[in-house]
Amino acid sequence: MPQIIVLPHVEYCPEGTVIEAKKGVSVCDTLLANGIDIEHACEKSCACTTCHVIVREGFDSLNEAEEKEEDLLDKAWGLEPNSRLSCQAIVADEDLTIEIPKYTINHAKEGH
Repeated sequence: MPQIIVLPHVEYCPEGTVIEAKKGVSVCDTLLANGIDIEHACEKSCACTTCHVIVREGFDSLNEAEEKEEDLLDKAWGLEPNSRLSCQAIVADEDLTIEIPKYTINHAKEGH
């Protein structure tokens, strides 16, 4: 079973963590199921960039980004060549190392 290594993030995962992931499940759903409450303002419908992550290792194992995701990523804070929307990035067989950016373009968070 692949693992997702989450690098430390001040708000969501201060110590960083390693979680078991299921093949075929999105990175966002995997994070949420393991208590990492990453933002997902559009309810994972690929309509915002709040679930943006930077894939530090394992990027090539993910499914290919569709044009809609690529267009949205252009608006993401801290965009890098290995950025993905976690709601669209589907876990495959390889381990992933991800970084959750410090900021999003979202001005308000529900539940905070």
